[in-house]
Amino acid sequence: MAEQRLTFFQKRPTECPVCGAKHYREELLSGGGRLIAASLTDELRRAYEPSKKYGDVHPLIYAVAVCPVCLFAAWPADFPHLPGDSLHQAEVHADERRDSLALILPELDFSAPRGLREGMASYFLAVACYPFFDRRANPTFKAGLAALRAAWLLNDLHQREPGEGWDELASSFHRSARDHYLLTLEREQKGQEALEKSLQLGPDLDKNYGYDGVIYLAGYLDWKYGDASDPASRVKSLEFAKRMIAKVFGMGRASKAKPSIILDKAHDVYAAIGAEIDRLKAGGAL
Repeated sequence: MAEQRLTFFQKRPTECPVCGAKHYREELLSGGGRLIAASLTDELRRAYEPSKKYGDVHPLIYAVAVCPVCLFAAWPADFPHLPGDSLHQAEVHADERRDSLALILPELDFSAPRGLREGMASYFLAVACYPFFDRRANPTFKAGLAALRAAWLLNDLHQREPGEGWDELASSFHRSARDHYLLTLEREQKGQEALEKSLQLGPDLDKNYGYDGVIYLAGYLDWKYGDASDPASRVKSLEFAKRMIAKVFGMGRASKAKPSIILDKAHDVYAAIGAEIDRLKAGGAL
């Protein structure tokens, strides 16, 4: 009986624009019961049921291209197109990437089949590498998306290995995602970094929730991971998050571009934020 494969390595090598090393990207095979879609989380992440043939499958772990030598990382479409004036900067920071990753996950091999650790590390490295790109590549948004997905995979690691501190690191990446998503909207509104219409905004691989998804997640992440140390400042932050969430449902009618599931989630989060604002105000925050 033929072996049931989950992934394959591309036949054509990918050359790193930073160090010139060549590697073969691993990709997930489609079909064959590999992915069994389940529920959608409040962060718009698609859950998957374990497959009888393949067990737990994590499609996110293959989405970022990583040079196994210098650890330069980016989405495959961006990987070969690092601006020339950033090549030297990306090269001189290679040791910094290795050292910072080794503090969390030492001895990873990006030329071998990936697991959760390599997948999480690929997003960790993407967060570090997207500042080398110019605004045409939407580096602020992509660093935020990478941080969000890193948090997701860290929580997956926490489920497998509780007590290892993965949940604390996940919270750190959630906060980074929150900062990047808010900055994405700020820069987009100022015309500093326009979000291209063709850009896959995710946040997961199964569906592109577009600009509505970005607005929703900016508000959601600010609610969940914003600074709550000062109640008065927290109320102002939550009121801003609430206004952002309200933009998602607008007139409240579902369509192909705005499916009912994001409208329903936006309504639920809007109500939850409002309840927290009321609680803080009742406690004397304002």
